[in-house]
Amino acid sequence: MIASTKEIEKIVFKLIDNANALVLYFDINGTVSLCNKVIENITGRSREEIFGKNWSYILATQKDSLAGLQMLKAVVDDSISYKRPNNFEGIIIDREKQERIISWSITPIVKDSEALEGVLCIGNDITALKEREASLKKIDDTLNNIFSSIKEYALYVTNLDGNITYYGMGSEIMFGWQKNEIVFKHVGVLHNPEDVQSQLPKIFQQVRQCGQYETEIKLVKKDGGQLPVILSATKFLDEQENLKGYIFIAKDITERKELENQIFQSEKLAAIGKLAAGMAHEINNPLFVISGRVELLLAEKRLANKTRQELSIISTQAERIRKLVDQLLKFSRKKTPSLEVVNINDTIESVMPLLSYHKLPDYNIEIVKEFEKNLPLIKGDLNQLQEVFVNLFINAYQSMSEGGRLTIKTGNYLKRFVQVTISDTGGGIAAEDLKNIFLPFFSTKKNGTGLGLSICYNIIKAHNGSLDVESQSGKGTAFIIRLPFV
Repeated sequence: MIASTKEIEKIVFKLIDNANALVLYFDINGTVSLCNKVIENITGRSREEIFGKNWSYILATQKDSLAGLQMLKAVVDDSISYKRPNNFEGIIIDREKQERIISWSITPIVKDSEALEGVLCIGNDITALKEREASLKKIDDTLNNIFSSIKEYALYVTNLDGNITYYGMGSEIMFGWQKNEIVFKHVGVLHNPEDVQSQLPKIFQQVRQCGQYETEIKLVKKDGGQLPVILSATKFLDEQENLKGYIFIAKDITERKELENQIFQSEKLAAIGKLAAGMAHEINNPLFVISGRVELLLAEKRLANKTRQELSIISTQAERIRKLVDQLLKFSRKKTPSLEVVNINDTIESVMPLLSYHKLPDYNIEIVKEFEKNLPLIKGDLNQLQEVFVNLFINAYQSMSEGGRLTIKTGNYLKRFVQVTISDTGGGIAAEDLKNIFLPFFSTKKNGTGLGLSICYNIIKAHNGSLDVESQSGKGTAFIIRLPFV
């Protein structure tokens, strides 16, 4: 006879309740909705006390410092964020106020829709086993095991003078410094020079006074790159609870910052697009009248040469304004792409002859093509994509005033996107200009309108792709386009 669903649920609940392990289940908000008798017996807390509480009410009852809770939270957050299991050894206090060493297996529970439902924690009491061992593992090893598997976090410790005494593997991945290169160096090597004098003393002071400090800050990698992080600092105490140094935990928030910047750019472009459309229509009407009257006057045969020259200048400038208005309208319209199946390598090849129709600088420019063969096809508007490539190629040419090399590289990115990288060996873009490079009317050229890159950005976004830029002054520029496969 087949058991009913309710009977199966009773059997499962009975098995869990009588399991020789700690069983705890909580939802994505961290609220506990299931635990078994072992947890009640060890902690001395009833289910009525536990249910509805945050998971940290059980798992984080540790004697050690706030750093221990932060490390455990990092492991739990990693399981929730990436839907992957993790293991963690922690200490809880039993009903006799004694320490119990628990080996936790943390497993995310995923629905059929692949949405996260909750987290299941199964713990084994390994206190007796640990007592039989020759010695407990050093905390150094424990920290290393946790943070070596979570690349978004870095943990390092300094003494009271600010010199680094512990540097975990997560730190090596995040900052690029190897342990033997950075241990005993001052922690200021990870901070911008201006922050070493202002921000660091403030962090140390806040930790001494309040026990902890958290801030959003940009740290510095070995290669000089800026790394946005959330930096947490706590006290490092000895057995007598005397202050011996400072514990730092840095979380990489690069992806979050990039997403915030994309949202900001999109909102800004939308607002400016509406303004541009209104301006273009307002300018077009009087411009049409001016151009028409100038043409009529130029048609007069009895005009003095001086007058004809002056009218020609007016006509030329009016035509320049008309072209600018056309660009404004093109930027503001955000035309929906007419999609067709496109081979990106063929599209780029079709653009090269079009460059001859533009007045490019007469410099010795070497063009290097590094095309990956048999790339998957994409869906795109051929004319719009050609416009993007022409614009980026012209920009590259104009940036190399004394000649150089233009490299066009295609490849497969994450088996989901075609990636096109257009790099030059020109003067590069100043760091303070990079954040504005895709904004309309922003230009680093003397006679630039500042609309070309904005139009390119809008076209690629309309293709569900991304357009990014990497550059350093004096070291050239690379524009990176990613477009999804068909």
